[in-house]
Amino acid sequence: MEIERKWMVNGWPEGENLPALPLKEEFAMRQGYISVRPTVRIREEALKGGETAYILCFKSGSGLAREEIERPIDKELFDELETKIIGKPLIGKIRRSYALPDGLVLEVNHVDEGQPTAFWYAEVEYPTVDAAHSWKPEAFGLADYLNDDVTDQPGQSMGAYWEQTRK
Repeated sequence: MEIERKWMVNGWPEGENLPALPLKEEFAMRQGYISVRPTVRIREEALKGGETAYILCFKSGSGLAREEIERPIDKELFDELETKIIGKPLIGKIRRSYALPDGLVLEVNHVDEGQPTAFWYAEVEYPTVDAAHSWKPEAFGLADYLNDDVTDQPGQSMGAYWEQTRK
């Protein structure tokens, strides 16, 4: 079960009005969708200074809590799915993960950098639905940064973005 909240943001969480959050890791990613209902996605994740992983992911539904199944695949299968099944340019993302004081992780994504459709969003994953509902950005000095919660808004998913930009 994946339990996460999502916010639209305007850049990395940096600046004089934000707390200094330790950067845990950074990935360059490419992802594409075989299906958006249900979600069937492939993703290439290149860890900065590390290895590249290839992931096949299945997700049910939308919103705060949904089932998610991820399995590693090899580069050959990834390439075949990208070219023979998807056949469209994949979505590029840069993801930075920041450690939060409570042990959770803030993941901030810059999507399709340099494209007219580029945007930013942030996510936090939680151990339970109750933890997600009770978590307050203001407790960590992030109220101004995480002020546009789109968790349960239809059309605010990467699958919806895929449909809008990869026709």
